[in-house]
Amino acid sequence: MLTYFPRFFSSRAIICYVVTLALVSAMFINYALPFQFMLFGFVPVVVFFTYSTQLTKDWQRYGEFLFPKKLFSTALTIRLLYVIFIYFYYIEMTGLPHMYYAGDEMFYEYIGALLREEGSIRRFVELLKAYNVDLSDSGYCWWLAFENLIMGTHPLPYRFVKCVIDAFSCVLIYNLAKRNFGESTGRMAAIFCMLMPNMWYYCGITLKETEMTFLVILFTERADFALHSPKITFSNIILPGIVILVMFTFRTALAAVMIAALAGSLILSSGKQMQSWKKVLYVSIFAIWMFLTMGAEMVEEAQQLWAGRTENQSVGYEWRAQQGNTFAKYASASVFAPFIFTIPFSSMVYVDGQENQMMMNGANFIKNIMSGFTIFAVILLLVRRDWRKHVLTLAVMCGYLVVLVFSNFAHSERFHFPVLALELMFAAYGVSQVTNKHKRWFTMWLIGMCVANLVWAWIKLAGRGMA
Repeated sequence: MLTYFPRFFSSRAIICYVVTLALVSAMFINYALPFQFMLFGFVPVVVFFTYSTQLTKDWQRYGEFLFPKKLFSTALTIRLLYVIFIYFYYIEMTGLPHMYYAGDEMFYEYIGALLREEGSIRRFVELLKAYNVDLSDSGYCWWLAFENLIMGTHPLPYRFVKCVIDAFSCVLIYNLAKRNFGESTGRMAAIFCMLMPNMWYYCGITLKETEMTFLVILFTERADFALHSPKITFSNIILPGIVILVMFTFRTALAAVMIAALAGSLILSSGKQMQSWKKVLYVSIFAIWMFLTMGAEMVEEAQQLWAGRTENQSVGYEWRAQQGNTFAKYASASVFAPFIFTIPFSSMVYVDGQENQMMMNGANFIKNIMSGFTIFAVILLLVRRDWRKHVLTLAVMCGYLVVLVFSNFAHSERFHFPVLALELMFAAYGVSQVTNKHKRWFTMWLIGMCVANLVWAWIKLAGRGMA
């Protein structure tokens, strides 16, 4: 079993990125990425793969007590440095401390400042209704409002809070992966999360993804702890339930997935992991808790989401076709399902108005490569019939990805982000199980990702009549 990320993988992944970017730029030279966006891609790719190899080896010397402290402090430092850099970068490029085309960001910041200005919770609730902020978006508005009350309206302090939250998410992933796959895999998973540029990115903007992802990881880690715990305690039971209720105020679909995942894990988990009487007791407690706490509005939103899943997808992609890329109208669940662990593909060509996607080209390429290990891990668990030991984590990750398949956001990096840390955890397990005979598979995967990103570049341009 591998206890580190081999240089064989990291060096070839970096070469693959450089070759892919060079080929795309040569084939579509009139739409080659501006140099700054090439750097935004190249630097994260080099940092992630180089230091994944180095740190998974070097940090083996730290004991189980010291490793989480080192992990947290390093993750926090990386995120703080990135937030400070990107703050001034955005001011230079856009004139505001926000991402390109920051409509959502500016709306959240405006809503978040209202409680401080109005000085009344009742008035704040009235304004949320006036601005049509529904239940599934209200949680982050309340969080921002209270942050504004405590720290003021400048964006840097609450982005620093995001850094703390995200660094703690890395520690939670370490605990979760260690419990499920062992110490060395837990460390590898945590280092992957620490170095993943997508996780830095959302610390530097005023969107709810960092907090929402933290809730996903917190729920999964605590619920998994409860399932593995020999004792049934009030704290083990209550915290996952509270997180589910809070998640309804961030994203209804995720809350519904959490409920389904917890129910499924209680029913399908291995008998060696949990005795039958404990399953019955947990199911009963969970059912009563949900019945007592879930309001009618939560249930109604979940029902509307399920009822409109097919129509919403077809309407959404038809709208996208009218806005720019004519190929969008051919998108469907059957198209995205085979690639759901891997997408979104990297945006390596210049398209006006997609600066945010171009900034993320390296981060998405890393996800493309690492998804091969995630898929390998899932296949291994199924073939070895070990999946019942990991029902909860698999259900949260796969359940949410299935929801995305049937949505009109299947290729949106932002909507994939909440379960990215879980995907990296399974990727770490996949890496740990690789043997010499699997190396040629990795080479074939790199070639496949190179071709896929070339095709995606053509689709982006041809669909707009630019190629």
